[in-house]
Amino acid sequence: MIDSGVFSYINVLNKAADASWTRNEVLANNMANSSTPNYKRQDVTFETYLQSALLGSKAGTTDYNSLDKTVKNLNLNTLNSTTYTDMATLSYRQDGNNVSMETEQAELASNQIRYQALTDSMTAEFDRIKSVLS
Repeated sequence: MIDSGVFSYINVLNKAADASWTRNEVLANNMANSSTPNYKRQDVTFETYLQSALLGSKAGTTDYNSLDKTVKNLNLNTLNSTTYTDMATLSYRQDGNNVSMETEQAELASNQIRYQALTDSMTAEFDRIKSVLS
């Protein structure tokens, strides 16, 4: 993490990209265990934590200066993703497993698009900083 106000957005995007990467790994693990008896699918939550942190910092405004201050004031050390077992008591099959390959593949594709968008946004932020320095 880069500790400067100039990089506040990049730091938040980096945390989101880390969460997305973790989710990619969890989804791949779900697919690998789709035939394991009694395996329960796992997922990652991050977006709700980020939203709570932003709303807790009063980011419900469209004013750029207020939003900029809010992002700078976020405590990124407490903003982490969490892996959890999804629907632990639910089972789609007789072997106790609740992984649907179709669902996992769709979630993986969606997550890969999200990760790409986050890395593109980080690149755009670095390009803006570079243009200011030029």
